[in-house]
Amino acid sequence: MPGCFKKTLLALASLISFVSFILIVVAMGTPKWMTGKILCKTGADLVNATDPELVKFIGEIYYGLFRGGKIRQCGLGGRRSKFTIFPHMVKKLNTGLHVIIVMFLCVAILFSLVSVGFCILNAIKVPYRAINGPAGACLWNFLAGGFVVLAVTSFMAAVKLHHLTERIANFRENVFRFIILEERFEECFWICVASATAHAVNLLLIAISGIHFPKIKTKTEEVNVTAEDIMY
Repeated sequence: MPGCFKKTLLALASLISFVSFILIVVAMGTPKWMTGKILCKTGADLVNATDPELVKFIGEIYYGLFRGGKIRQCGLGGRRSKFTIFPHMVKKLNTGLHVIIVMFLCVAILFSLVSVGFCILNAIKVPYRAINGPAGACLWNFLAGGFVVLAVTSFMAAVKLHHLTERIANFRENVFRFIILEERFEECFWICVASATAHAVNLLLIAISGIHFPKIKTKTEEVNVTAEDIMY
């Protein structure tokens, strides 16, 4: 049976893995990965708007992996609209990269659950096979965190290199053209970063749980038995 210290660390690691699983699920289902400000370039050029007047042509956009929305400002007031990435808009984006991001996170969810099971197993007993022990728990945590990092990196590449926000902003815009003035990574993106960090913390906890600390031996006092003690 594992010691109390090892049990505590592995139980904490299993809890962290489960929290990571919840974080990824929440991040995938929430449309708050990216927000930004969009300028209606066509409308601003039509009226030859100057700096004070450009405010009337600056709208907002937000989106996640599956859906989002925007406020169009083209000089006639704000118009709100919502959109979904799948199945229509993804054809206008980098389809392969967007699907890969979703797949990476799905695999990370699976590995997070597996790491929960491995940490609980090691907290309850010492497995016979080495792959089922701390080495296995480290492996699954490393894979889960690694796939989250790949997903986050791929999303950043889609935004910065493939101009994801601009493509989404101009989806089905036949008359007006929008340009991006500002982009910000929002809470769901940072939630995924926190999930990857959680698995890194788990690797540290599992490594610490394998350290064998020396036991403190208490010095037993020698008992002097005298003849008087024997008489009594």
